[in-house]
Amino acid sequence: MADRIPAEVETVWDEFHQAVNMTSQELRTWLLTEASGEVAFPADPDMALPDVGRRVVRILGKRKVDLTGDDTEIMREVADFVSGRLADPPPGGGSDEHWRHELMTVGHDPLKPT
Repeated sequence: MADRIPAEVETVWDEFHQAVNMTSQELRTWLLTEASGEVAFPADPDMALPDVGRRVVRILGKRKVDLTGDDTEIMREVADFVSGRLADPPPGGGSDEHWRHELMTVGHDPLKPT
């Protein structure tokens, strides 16, 4: 019999996947490029990835039934962060590079078409 997913996890899963609009590969590539400061990747790429971004990449590769409590907490934090940042964009919106990069570090590209 299949494991039952708690309603809270279902809700967080949906909110997270609405907030994170980058694929795991897009996010990983972005994080590696940002971490290296240039297009060339470091010798051991995963060592340079920011912690939250690395965790988001891992979560994107999981099924709901494989989520841990820590995964659920990160998903909630990321969804809340993205929602908060999108609710209060800078005057330049997506053209504000710092704001866009903050969002992209957790998997949301505000310039990516829906």
